[in-house]
Amino acid sequence: MFDAISRLFTNRPEPHSFVIEPKMAVAALLVHLAAVDGAVSAAERATVTGALQDFYDLSPDEVERLVVEATRRDAESVDFYRFTSALASLPDEEKIQIIRMMWQVVYADKENHELEDNMVWRIAELIHVSSRDRTTLRNQIAHGAPQRT
Repeated sequence: MFDAISRLFTNRPEPHSFVIEPKMAVAALLVHLAAVDGAVSAAERATVTGALQDFYDLSPDEVERLVVEATRRDAESVDFYRFTSALASLPDEEKIQIIRMMWQVVYADKENHELEDNMVWRIAELIHVSSRDRTTLRNQIAHGAPQRT
């Protein structure tokens, strides 16, 4: 953490490339979201791995490696920009799917903590997913409705 803050003031480039692939960005955001309320439940952990495995068609070993690396990158990051900048230019349908995965992680433990809700709102804004789509997805996941937008 201290190194990340020091980089802000010394203007040194980050030790790892600033460019990040979308899959890693999504994984890092989901990992962060699962922990944002202070605890990661088994259900949240399973939802993160399941969502990544399904969306990116990964093997269990591949998703495990992805989550480990995403956790490391999330711990090194001082904000979401590094991750959201990798996602903002994706097709709208893909961005909507990312927000859907985020809501799945939020409701994995059957609760919507205000920090989780706020994080999904901020990420949706940063990657240009409309408030309407974000709210529709939240309601669908919260109520177990068919998932379409």
